[in-house]
Amino acid sequence: MVHQYKNNGYNIVLDVNSGMIHVVDDLIYDIIELYKEMKKDGKHMVSEQEKETIINTLSLKYKKQEYASLFEEYGKKEGTVAAAVREAVSEVEELITEGALFTEDIYENYISEFKSRSTVVKALCLHIAHDCNLACKYCFAEEGEYHGRRALMSYEVGKQALDFLIASSGNRKNLEVDFFGGEPLMNFDVVKRLVEYGREQEKIHNKKFRFTLTTNGILLNDEVMEFANKEMGNVVLSIDGRKEINDLMRPARNGKSSYDVILPKFEKLAESRNQNNYYVRGTFTHNNLDFSEDVKHLAELGFKQISVEPVVALPEESYAIKEEDVEKIYEEYDKLAAYILKKRQEGDGFNFFHFMIDLSGGPCVAKRLSGCGSGTEYLAVTPWGDLYPCHQFVGEEEYLMGTVFEGIKKIELQEEFRGCNVYSKDKCKDCFAKFYCSGGCAANAYKFHGSINDAYDIGCKLERKRVECALMIKAAEAALSEEAEELEATL
Repeated sequence: MVHQYKNNGYNIVLDVNSGMIHVVDDLIYDIIELYKEMKKDGKHMVSEQEKETIINTLSLKYKKQEYASLFEEYGKKEGTVAAAVREAVSEVEELITEGALFTEDIYENYISEFKSRSTVVKALCLHIAHDCNLACKYCFAEEGEYHGRRALMSYEVGKQALDFLIASSGNRKNLEVDFFGGEPLMNFDVVKRLVEYGREQEKIHNKKFRFTLTTNGILLNDEVMEFANKEMGNVVLSIDGRKEINDLMRPARNGKSSYDVILPKFEKLAESRNQNNYYVRGTFTHNNLDFSEDVKHLAELGFKQISVEPVVALPEESYAIKEEDVEKIYEEYDKLAAYILKKRQEGDGFNFFHFMIDLSGGPCVAKRLSGCGSGTEYLAVTPWGDLYPCHQFVGEEEYLMGTVFEGIKKIELQEEFRGCNVYSKDKCKDCFAKFYCSGGCAANAYKFHGSINDAYDIGCKLERKRVECALMIKAAEAALSEEAEELEATL
């Protein structure tokens, strides 16, 4: 499978199955496009007759004065346009032969083996507080209540959750625990005690905990910051961007501004962590489709780790992202990608979570095929110890898997999630982004379609655009690096 697109002046070709990315000129781009048309029946190479058709078609297109540079580019200082096109076709076929273009899918053949793989629990989302001191209008947790009652997790339940994680983690040494809510700082004393208990258990069981904290910042103070900087591998700070946007959707319980309260605290925490190992994390809605301005606002405040993500809400909500919003959101992602490149060239760059792609290593095969591991490797724990596939399933009784006291009782649910992958979803099989989004969010699929083996359609469209922008940024940075090397060589 090959995906082609143009962005910010770059012609980008992605060979989906190998992950190879090619930045090409117009001629190569057109040749590959014609190859795609002729290879739809799955054959490895096009026939000689089809090759001649490609050469003749493109020779007619490029038989204009402005394309005279083709001769020099393809080693033909003099000759015909057809000769240059023929040379370019040879280059494309060389890429195919080398396994860098139109490669076969090597993963689908062993999907049955993949489904039966053994898994261990390696991460928990501890709902340390089903309560919150904000009244966010888009909150899927219903202001922290999760379709139920307000509650704070006791130390005993949290301790049992850590014991369950250790016992269920097999030979896995590195374990992750996210203190989540509601607002976890409303139960800060239990957070501190559980971290202390976890550190004690590390030595006993030869494990290593990586704790994280997600907070709205209202209760953030110097004591919390000192503790977080000592014990938390990552801190997620919730803020939506500009003051008017943040306060529209994230007001305090009394209706007053939360922005003025949290911003100075977030700035202080980010600096205290040397602008690493944290995220300011926002949500954009139908109310701020110009969300690139919110990202810019956060960047201009000095934040270097930023995530602003689309709200996931049913269409009847006034703030929901609608189908007619998609084109505008595409434009915003393009604007944001260009802005990020500009800032990096100026030496004042920042990371935008959805544009971060590792082309050299990246996630393992299991992650590429199945995503976050919800329901198998990653579970959420309620204040009273119930186990759910992830935080977004909490309160959905059909997805109650067990408890931290008794373990997982609904093995069939775990099996269902283990079998969920990019090949179990019809919408994913032929999608170029499948190995980047790994099939998307199971909870979103369930919310919109009632099945974890479906996919949230608007979310898919936005993910594909984000992948395109992320690859463009990588291409641009590589091109700029080459230009810098060439310049240095001439000095």
